[in-house]
Amino acid sequence: MKVYTLTGDKGTTALVGGQRVDKDCVRVEAYGTVDELNAQISVLACHLKNVVGDDIQKLVYVIQNKLFNLGAYLATESNDDAPVYGLTDADIKALEDKIDEMEAPFRGFILPGGSPVSAQCDVCRTVARRAERRVVTLAKEAPVSPLALKYLNRLSDFFFTLGRHCNLSQGIEEVYWDKNL
Repeated sequence: MKVYTLTGDKGTTALVGGQRVDKDCVRVEAYGTVDELNAQISVLACHLKNVVGDDIQKLVYVIQNKLFNLGAYLATESNDDAPVYGLTDADIKALEDKIDEMEAPFRGFILPGGSPVSAQCDVCRTVARRAERRVVTLAKEAPVSPLALKYLNRLSDFFFTLGRHCNLSQGIEEVYWDKNL
């Protein structure tokens, strides 16, 4: 089977189920941004190998699988009751538990970066926020599981906390925003 199909050459793509839509429709923007987030997480996973424990590394791979499920869900025209396959409240709780475990005292706005791994966490955080915005836009036009929005929201918190955790565990001092500079 060839990777290229020629069917998208005129600016359309197929949803799960075969319906053709414009490549810039809100549904494609939503699942495309989730796919972009997953690709950014893959870069992060490469950086994490020497910085964090196996538990975080495994959670990152779980997140990537959940995002594939979410992308498939978003690429499918659905009814009001359609669940996101493989995504449950327990997944959100797992993120919250890990955030609570990694959280450090917070004394102000922190500039992104500090180390390459933390900088990539910040990229993942901002793409997660954009994915959330795209799904909010889609939800204005079509049914979207509230669990999808909640998961994306929690992911951005996770990546923020993970970035801080990586810097602190490596002894890298955080740089705080100074509005006077």
